[in-house]
Amino acid sequence: MENMNLTDHFIDGLFSLSSTTFSEKSLKQAKKCLLDYLGVTLAGSTIIKEKGNRLLNDLGSPTGDATVIGYDRKTNLQTAVICNGISSHVAELDDGHRYGMMHPGAPIISALLSVVEVHKLTQTDLLQGIIVGYETALGLASQMQPDLKERGLHGTAICGTIGAAAAIASALSFSKPQMKDAISAAAISAWGLLSAIEDGSELKPYNVGQAAHKGLIAAYMARAGFTGPEDVFSGPYGFLSIVTGNPELAPITIRDEPKLIEQVYFKPYAACRHCHAPIDAALKINSLHNIRYEDIKLIEVKTYQGAVRRHDHTDIINIPSAKMSIPYSVAIALFSGKAGISEFSNEHIQNPAISQLAQKVKVQADQELSSLVPGLRPAILKITTQDDQAYQVRIDLPKGEPENPLSIKELEQKFFSHAIYGGRSLSQAEAIVRSIWSDEEDLSGLFNLI
Repeated sequence: MENMNLTDHFIDGLFSLSSTTFSEKSLKQAKKCLLDYLGVTLAGSTIIKEKGNRLLNDLGSPTGDATVIGYDRKTNLQTAVICNGISSHVAELDDGHRYGMMHPGAPIISALLSVVEVHKLTQTDLLQGIIVGYETALGLASQMQPDLKERGLHGTAICGTIGAAAAIASALSFSKPQMKDAISAAAISAWGLLSAIEDGSELKPYNVGQAAHKGLIAAYMARAGFTGPEDVFSGPYGFLSIVTGNPELAPITIRDEPKLIEQVYFKPYAACRHCHAPIDAALKINSLHNIRYEDIKLIEVKTYQGAVRRHDHTDIINIPSAKMSIPYSVAIALFSGKAGISEFSNEHIQNPAISQLAQKVKVQADQELSSLVPGLRPAILKITTQDDQAYQVRIDLPKGEPENPLSIKELEQKFFSHAIYGGRSLSQAEAIVRSIWSDEEDLSGLFNLI
């Protein structure tokens, strides 16, 4: 390893992958990721519409070739990528990967989709870019976690930047040297802090918008002919050592057969993924025992260590704070029987009954459950009622993981609800679904619908 050029090792696999003919399974999974992305981005654009319009008016141009999803307008490429990245993550409903501890679709598809539109690329180019981008970002993140999180770094921002650059490089058929320069530029600029989720901060989606934008610029720097260092990954000042703090990190390999995209989860609930196993447990107890929330005395959640810090707060400042809170997520699930976008609203946050219920939730890290991560994402929820009856449920893998998947019908239902929430009619939403499942190479119709 001492004399190995880690960047060249990585690029060899990446370039080979970019030349691969992908399986029907991988292509179908890429379409599922695209469908999910468009639904949550349409919904997200509605959530931040007022602020989003102000950002567009300040940053964007009144004309351009790139669609701003959910805004019924186009602008310049860079602004569209930033705004779509922010919209894609704000609802906390975008896809993710438990081993990489990141959300690949939001930064990768936000950057790639606009490039595909502006360059008038085909559906084949888009799907290829998605698969390559996911494999790149998730391969990096899976080997670099949990070091990134433990250092307070946002894996989605860091690995998403590199994944976005790889996706664009693949879709635009970069040469191997161009691909290396794109990855080098992305690695040099990739950054993001997890402090973005603290104190009710609204900047976690900004990390995603920045990742998509930096990935875009990195790819275009390479396309323009700007060269990078010989080995940006290696050495005490190389990317891998700096961001993980681990100078002995093994070479990261891009495999010949892309499978990591098939390991992503799709979220059924509008909250941080660490909240999903407790939500599933709460909903299951509700369905089995129909406990009135007024009769609850205590709610105990045991879960893995990584789900506790930054996610055990009971004082809910705003909607982003609620989405990061296991106590609020459990309380709203027990109160309403749901945990969608509408449940994470100011109306519910300000409801005294829900606030009081959240105060009864005690979250505790469990050593045995922690040892099962990342193979499992477990939680045990126990409810004790005022008459001292106890009800307990354990969830090992929340709904949406590949081992506990959303069906195609459930994924489409998720899309329809969020597309309609995002201002599309049912007929428009159905047309988007037909466009994605079709093999039509011309994507102009899809862009007109979003």
